[in-house]
Amino acid sequence: MVPGGGAPDNPAKAVIKGLVVDADTEAPLEFATVTVFNQKDSSLVNGGITDDKGQFFIEVKPGTYRVSVEFLAYQPLVIDNIVLSRENPVADLGKIRLVPDAETLTQVEVVAEKSQMQLSLDKRIFNVGKDLSNAGGTAEDILDNVPSVTVDIDGNVSLRGSANVRILVDGKPSSLVGISGTNGLKQLPANMIDRIEVVTNPSAKYEAEGMAGIINIVLKKQNRQGFNGSFDLTGGIPESYGATANLNYRRDRFNFFVNYGINKRNRIGGGNQYTEFFSNDTTFITRQDRDNDRGGLSNNIRFGADYYFNPKNILTTAFSYRTGKDDNFASLNYYDYLFDLNNPIGSTYRTDNEKEDDSNLEYNLTYRKSFEEKGREFVLDVQYDDRQETERSDFLEQYYDENGVLLSGTELMQRSRNEEGQNQLRITADYTHPLGKDGKFEAGMLASFREINNDYLVEEFRDSDWEVMTNLSNNFIYNEDIQAAYAILGNKSGKLSYQAGLRMERSKVLTELVTSNEINDRSYVNFFPSAHIAYEMADQNSFQLSYSRRVRRPRFWDLNPFFTFSDSRNQWSGNPNLDPEFTDSYEIGHLKYWEKGSLSSSIYYRHTTDVIERIRTFDNEGISYTRPENLSNQDDYGLEFNWSYDPLKTLRLNGNFNFFRSITEGTFEDQDFSADTYSWFTRFTSKLTLWKELDVQTTFNYRAPRETTQGRAKAMYHLDLGMSRDILKKKGTLTLSVRDLFNTRKRRYITEGDNFYTEGEFQWHSRQIRLSFNYRINQKKQRQRGGRNGGDFEGGDMEF
Repeated sequence: MVPGGGAPDNPAKAVIKGLVVDADTEAPLEFATVTVFNQKDSSLVNGGITDDKGQFFIEVKPGTYRVSVEFLAYQPLVIDNIVLSRENPVADLGKIRLVPDAETLTQVEVVAEKSQMQLSLDKRIFNVGKDLSNAGGTAEDILDNVPSVTVDIDGNVSLRGSANVRILVDGKPSSLVGISGTNGLKQLPANMIDRIEVVTNPSAKYEAEGMAGIINIVLKKQNRQGFNGSFDLTGGIPESYGATANLNYRRDRFNFFVNYGINKRNRIGGGNQYTEFFSNDTTFITRQDRDNDRGGLSNNIRFGADYYFNPKNILTTAFSYRTGKDDNFASLNYYDYLFDLNNPIGSTYRTDNEKEDDSNLEYNLTYRKSFEEKGREFVLDVQYDDRQETERSDFLEQYYDENGVLLSGTELMQRSRNEEGQNQLRITADYTHPLGKDGKFEAGMLASFREINNDYLVEEFRDSDWEVMTNLSNNFIYNEDIQAAYAILGNKSGKLSYQAGLRMERSKVLTELVTSNEINDRSYVNFFPSAHIAYEMADQNSFQLSYSRRVRRPRFWDLNPFFTFSDSRNQWSGNPNLDPEFTDSYEIGHLKYWEKGSLSSSIYYRHTTDVIERIRTFDNEGISYTRPENLSNQDDYGLEFNWSYDPLKTLRLNGNFNFFRSITEGTFEDQDFSADTYSWFTRFTSKLTLWKELDVQTTFNYRAPRETTQGRAKAMYHLDLGMSRDILKKKGTLTLSVRDLFNTRKRRYITEGDNFYTEGEFQWHSRQIRLSFNYRINQKKQRQRGGRNGGDFEGGDMEF
């Protein structure tokens, strides 16, 4: 781009210049995208963005060109047949007036700076960089501050109170989240994430997995001309250090991007548990204290490129690689009593020294073809990932009498090795064809092939040698093949939009316990319909009615029968005989905009069959076993509100409130595990700008108590604080954040059965204080045109 107007210094060069403004207000539009194409073959020639005055100056060679001018929430403008020559080297396009797009006005934000939360009828968009408490954190920290989403102390993610949610990365399943759970979220730096999208009632285009909906983690990637990027440094207490780089370079037909993050963390946590076990006429009591010290080093790198054959044919390749080394130590003290706490009978001290290494490789190749007809598109995507993880633990157990004296000769040594690997190949093809002015037809296919291998070995030291504990050791192999096809038809008539779709999925799941030669082979074909109806009323009111059928297939750890061995008295396992859950989900949504805010409200109902619940039992020795079982049915009724309000230019408020009732019916081994609970959770965030330079944010979370099939989860609350200020001529930002200011984020619970009662609390990590520094190169804080806050009007992928 040329820094000023007039003719270029080099006669072999020419200049296209102009001024981009709002057609209604004549206000200049900063960061509008201007792209220059060859008029003859539509090949990309050059491009750039407007400056703070709305001006642009783009260098090209003499020739004939077509210029496209685009800006979010405005109708794009194309100017054809711009002729430049040695005699006429400057083309001044003058004042280019962009007209606001009525279909995307709901994405325009309240003030100049991008808002933290954008709302739509079925989707919430959470812009990560605007939440000060996330600076220097992880993906897990981000999700815990997203509307409608909660993350419990164990890292389990729930949407609207349901843990059956599908987590995607850039719109696709990814082992960056984890092989069989969400452990990977703890290692994915927040500074590599651009935004979080939450879809509560997905259309048939999405995979049917995830009964409560879909959470999509969108990683950072730019496509501006030239070189730009950002760097982040983080330090915190307890020990937390990290560095992140997000870089992008675009020139002509190529767009290169790279993200790198390194993190070293140490998390200190712990808890306690009180248990009464009843056997005949005797009551055994155990008090348990647990301390955890979990730390490690992780590296994440992602790089790739876009190649523009021409503006309508784009090939994207991306490669991700992550390594992690963890060093974890846990100590447990068991204090045993008979009948009451005044009658001690002994105690046990157990330690678990664990080393964990994991690596993850992921490769994506995407081809996108756009046709001359607007809205017609074909996308082919191939993804392959390979993840390996090794855990080694050394256990030491010592026994003491009722007076706390070590019993000699009773020391027990054990060790375990868990080698786990996953590889998956996933191929998708999606086609969109416009019908008339506002309609469209969509169709696509999916083929997914996944294998997980878990080799678990437990040994005990006896008589000067290590002996295998055969009842706890085995090699578990999990194979999952899924083929799917879908079709969606949608249209718009006046203010009414409608869409209907059907998805077919064929699933084949084969599990094998190699040592004991136990094989479980299951195949099933299921159909998943979806329907969305939306109506736009006057005064910025919108309504939507939606339905979808979803599935929750048993996950790897749900099926894996191996017992965890860290806590020898409280063991967890999977169940290879589990059946999938199926859910019919209904929702009515309303969206209203005002000049200073917006309100999204929803009423939803979910009916689930073969619901999976973890059931706790005790054996005759007082050892507890927790294992998932299929119960009968579950009905969830809920009411949810998401809102945002800016009473002042310097004050932003937003919040979320969800009230629900959950009714579970079912029996297991002649015991009734029915439950009927009312509960709610809420989140409130305020962001205040002081002296035009300092941003101060507070976020309060509260989760009310709820009844479970075997007891009660107690209430939990926590408060986060954050402060940030721009420095270095606004090229840098300093952020200080405190997560869980009062150290109250603890899981507290009561579990009881016919022969036991348990009460306890646990905390994975304590209060965290972090200081982060962000520096931007050729980037500014993203700014948009002033207007109403909101999000897109999409009815489960409805874009009319």
